[in-house]
Amino acid sequence: MNRKKMKANAGASFRWLSAVIAVAVGCGVLRANTVDGKLVANNTPSYVATAQNLGTEDPAKVIEVSIWLQLHNRSQFDALTQSLYDRTSPNYHHWLKPNDMAASFAPTAQEVKTVQEFFAAHNLKVVKTGPNNLYVRGRGTVGDVEKAFQIQLNNYQVGSKTIRANASDPYVEGAASTLVRAVSGLDTGEFEHTLVAQPTNLAGAKTAGPKPAAISDADFYSSQCFTGTETDTFSTNGDGELPIGTYSGNKLNLQSQNSPGCAYTPPSIQTAYNLTGLYNEGYDGTGETIAIVDWCGSFTIQDDANKFSKKFGLPKLTSSNFAITYTAPSACIAYDQVEINLDVEWAHAIAPGASINLVVPPSADFQDVDEAEFDVANYGLGNVLSGSYASTELYTATTELDTESLISEIGAAAGISFNFASGDYGDYQLQTIRTTISAPADSPWSTAVGGVTLALNSDNSIAWQAGWGNNGTLLAEEGTVYDPPEIGFFGGSGGGASECVTKNSRFRPPICTGGFLKPPFQQALKGKYRQIPDVSWLADPYTGAAILISIPGQIPEQVWQVVGGTSLATPMFSALWAIANQEAVAGGGTELGQAAPYLYSLPAGTVYDIVPVTSATDVTGTIQTSKGTTKYTAKDLAGDPKVEFVSAIWDYFSLEDTALVISFGTDSSLKTGSGWDDVTGVGAPNAQAFADFFHTQ
Repeated sequence: MNRKKMKANAGASFRWLSAVIAVAVGCGVLRANTVDGKLVANNTPSYVATAQNLGTEDPAKVIEVSIWLQLHNRSQFDALTQSLYDRTSPNYHHWLKPNDMAASFAPTAQEVKTVQEFFAAHNLKVVKTGPNNLYVRGRGTVGDVEKAFQIQLNNYQVGSKTIRANASDPYVEGAASTLVRAVSGLDTGEFEHTLVAQPTNLAGAKTAGPKPAAISDADFYSSQCFTGTETDTFSTNGDGELPIGTYSGNKLNLQSQNSPGCAYTPPSIQTAYNLTGLYNEGYDGTGETIAIVDWCGSFTIQDDANKFSKKFGLPKLTSSNFAITYTAPSACIAYDQVEINLDVEWAHAIAPGASINLVVPPSADFQDVDEAEFDVANYGLGNVLSGSYASTELYTATTELDTESLISEIGAAAGISFNFASGDYGDYQLQTIRTTISAPADSPWSTAVGGVTLALNSDNSIAWQAGWGNNGTLLAEEGTVYDPPEIGFFGGSGGGASECVTKNSRFRPPICTGGFLKPPFQQALKGKYRQIPDVSWLADPYTGAAILISIPGQIPEQVWQVVGGTSLATPMFSALWAIANQEAVAGGGTELGQAAPYLYSLPAGTVYDIVPVTSATDVTGTIQTSKGTTKYTAKDLAGDPKVEFVSAIWDYFSLEDTALVISFGTDSSLKTGSGWDDVTGVGAPNAQAFADFFHTQ
């Protein structure tokens, strides 16, 4: 990893010791119960209080749990990390080394031994001790875990999922009790990839249509997702019977039996966002490493990525610029791992000179992914971490949120930006009991990446951008004219405010349902709490990006697909941040560390401010019945959004007389506006101006 050495100064690594400021203590601190032990407060997911209890977990089942130990001098660590991003501080950009962390903040070997003895005393076998003694992981039966922590493990119905969780906060007795910050693995909460494929099947269709034709090099995707206007008429049974629906407006160019439709490729994105100018200046990420965290692993990723690269003139991935780091043996490595292909191919497309380290935990469990992220921070596995995954803040235990945030903070202290997707469900209200946001993007020490819709002109210049958010309106389906049309929310960039009940530390969760107060770089924003996203890039699957992936049984086996979601925006931005790091080092500085603190003071022209857009040819229609004709405005057909938008007709490719209206810029309750907003953050990067700004930082 390319890192500029600290300026020569005896004891420079520790000059902050005399200037540390105190920070209030927050969630994760233990609450005393008796002199012999302590309760690990806020270690129970909130859904336990309301979800259907499906019964106790099998006591003979073998599981693994981890105890994360208390840091020493946590408030001092918070203050130090903040000072590393303060231009007025003598600590500015003097990133911590693992030895610095170990010497002043990490648990001691004796403390780890005490926790190991706690496990052994309760019939739990120690299977791993984390770097710098931050955690100890043990294995045992559910029954032994329940006895060790004095809890009951039940299965709960949470939406469509069955999740195991502790019914109450764990209790730790004896000498280990004062050392425990969090207990992980009691619940089976997982991260989910924030990936949305461009639809090729109509949910709820009466019959399954044929698959679209395979994409060939001779007949490849167009970069034009909106191709003029059209008028469609649909009648009952297709023979002119009433009701008759007639719709006119923009045409959405998606894949059909006769056309590949639209998808953006590396050349079109490089042109649209002025990346080619960066490459011409000699900046492409060379000397930097992007650590991509994706669980399980893929059998075919390197071959797929190299065929993708050859198609678009990108450098080949070899042992000199591509590595796969398994943090533990993977039992779920597989073919057709879309997220891995998306992350690797599009990080490489944006920063073709950067190295990629694919860091692979064995599963999506919080335990496994947290440990992989910590390895990135502790071992310096990249200058930037790209994490295209999320859990809902509302349903994630506060101690887990604190662990995630602490890991991001350790990364920030080491000069590594931890970038996470803001999610694909807008305000999450359709998925949870109330609005919420995504974790780990919610941490003040993370950079949250949201999404936009992109429309290009014929020369690949930007025609318009909107905050990503789609409603879908079914107009007609195989001879059935819907009167009125059926409308639903498809997806959109996650965003909004972290949710807290009471005040406390600025950098850690207060005693609350979960969440964080806003960090210094967001002080100009309204409200008291951390808000996401910070920045955005391409995410709308209807204006998505092409990937190449191997699917066994397909002919040919390597096939092209179109994908979106904030899973796409995150590796794209992470790659651009690698280029920004390269420029900063070339200008005589150091790696930049966490991206978010810089984003709120960028000069004009470095980002595109994403504001509401509309079209004079948004889709309108009429439905004629025996009682007369009903007119539908563009707003009617987009679900009556309270914002401006663009809409277009999608002629569904495989079912005759089937069409939808797709709206763009309609992201649940979230909306774009001048400056920062809860859909796109500060906006989408104008890549050349964005990275060039950091040449002198």
